Amino acid sequence: MRPGQQRVSSIECQGVGSDVRFLPLDTRHSTLCSLFAFTLLELMIVVAIIGVVLLMGVPLVYRMKQEAPLRKAVRDVVEVCSTARARAIFQSKAVCVVFHPREGRLAVEGAGGQAAGSGTVQVGPVQGAGGGTFAQLSDRVAIDMLDIDMTEYKDAEEAKVWFYPNGVCDELTLILHGLDFERDPIRAITLEVTTGLASVESDIKKLKSLKK
Repeated sequence: MRPGQQRVSSIECQGVGSDVRFLPLDTRHSTLCSLFAFTLLELMIVVAIIGVVLLMGVPLVYRMKQEAPLRKAVRDVVEVCSTARARAIFQSKAVCVVFHPREGRLAVEGAGGQAAGSGTVQVGPVQGAGGGTFAQLSDRVAIDMLDIDMTEYKDAEEAKVWFYPNGVCDELTLILHGLDFERDPIRAITLEVTTGLASVESDIKKLKSLKK
């Protein structure tokens, strides 16, 4: 090989008849392609990781879907109570929420028929939907306790919780649980008698103390 000549790894033959020329073949493109290509093993590993992630997410999605009726029930109860409290303060008269525990429904007495679940309002530590005057609990949600002023009304035809113009209200402890869960998660809704604001409790130890 003469000085100044460059060695090539392969050649390309081009020409017609006896006029044949040998041209260097540029291998840079093929080299780059091989550097950025994926092997079958790498693709299988990626697919396996994706499968594991999806498998881990299935229980979470199922739990969120099944918990929806309980979350909605809590939100609707808080909303109806907050609506009654607001009306009592702004209208300067006592307003009550009527519970029908056997039918799983509640409503602000004499307030018309606007279902809970529209708008937004901040109710104490709980954010719920504002403006609703009645709510119907899902058939997948059961009432474990309906305690008003230290009296149990879970099996009563009707029970009333009163809200007053100065912001105070009757004592209320409402315990709900979802029927779709194996462990039956429970939520307790309580009213602060001095402010009329609702709060939600999900701690099992505190809920057991409420049931006693």
